[in-house]
Amino acid sequence: MDWLPLLHAIADRADAIALQAFRSPRLRVSEKSDFSPVTDADLAIEAAARELLRAEAPELGVLGEEQGEAAGSGSARLVIDPIDGTRNFVRGIPVFGTLLAIEDAGEIVAGVVSAPALQARWHAARGAGAFAGKRRLQVSHVSELPRALLLHSNLGNGEGKPPAGLPALIERVERTRGFGDFWQHLLVAEGAAEIAVDSLMHPWDIAPLQLIVEEAGGRATALTGKRSIYARSLVSTNGLLHEEVLTILVHGSRGGD
Repeated sequence: MDWLPLLHAIADRADAIALQAFRSPRLRVSEKSDFSPVTDADLAIEAAARELLRAEAPELGVLGEEQGEAAGSGSARLVIDPIDGTRNFVRGIPVFGTLLAIEDAGEIVAGVVSAPALQARWHAARGAGAFAGKRRLQVSHVSELPRALLLHSNLGNGEGKPPAGLPALIERVERTRGFGDFWQHLLVAEGAAEIAVDSLMHPWDIAPLQLIVEEAGGRATALTGKRSIYARSLVSTNGLLHEEVLTILVHGSRGGD
């Protein structure tokens, strides 16, 4: 089944809600039990998505960051992060997006990421390629770390400590940038970077990113090498560097050094 039209319809609604709230003095922000922020826009986007599902695809279950799980009558469900990069959103930084995916029998089969403040949207369906608009995505062909661009998330203790081997990896690559969140993994899928590292993730953070990177020819696994949206971390690469990158991140060396 082609789930992309439904995901794009949800993304359209999400974009409108997010842009209306972005940099608004009326934006309401509260703190969740894990001390992460949640805004009224996060809640409104997930509520709108669930409402659309009830009208268009009532058989789908849902796994959402803000409202948890709801069972459906079939094997498929929507996985949604209404606003990835909420801290950016709250601070007026335009790097935020809605992450949407369809999980069917444990496999991610369709995904959409929409970043309205960046005027960008990415999508993929299993076996059909990954796209930014109509442009097909392809990871880079860089095969040596000294020529690689490494993107990373938080380097402090606030959002999951960075992997022990990250300093060693930084010393091996050509350049680094700290974009974080969803965008860094999509830049790998676009071929603009070779490596992106997030040490603490949730299923709704990972689901569409894993699919888009893989459909662009790359690899997206946990730090352990496990390929699962439930593995709690995400390392995306162009595939050519993946095993070497994982070894360095975990051991701080090439493995035999």
